[in-house]
Amino acid sequence: MMTQSDRETVERIKRAAERKIWVTFRKEGIHKYPAAATDPALATGDEYDVSFLGVPHRHIFHFRVWIDVLHNDRDIEFIQFKRWLENLYKDNILQLDFKSCEMMADDLYGQIAAKYPDRAVWIEVAEDGENGALIKYETHQPYQSIKI
Repeated sequence: MMTQSDRETVERIKRAAERKIWVTFRKEGIHKYPAAATDPALATGDEYDVSFLGVPHRHIFHFRVWIDVLHNDRDIEFIQFKRWLENLYKDNILQLDFKSCEMMADDLYGQIAAKYPDRAVWIEVAEDGENGALIKYETHQPYQSIKI
């Protein structure tokens, strides 16, 4: 049985908790790494050779985006957020071009930050769901207690 002090501690921790939602989506794209064709550190001629990355090649890019929410009752609605992100690519506001996963995350963050300023955002972009990058864009603002 919890004491009154324990219940107060639980409530304090819940109020101060960091809150994020996340959504996922996929986007087919073509990219390349031009330096891979000529850089001796990449075009090694052995089992570590990745010179093939220097020509355009297809991937299904997997995105997972986390964003701070300010309360527990659908501050940002999942489905609307996901559809908005997908439409950034559908409407050619953002393009994959020949960018790295990290570059794609930075581009996407710029759009999210413009719509949802001063919120921490984490973006993961993976090639074919296998290899990728995670970038955490932190606001470094202290979390405030909220009413839940």
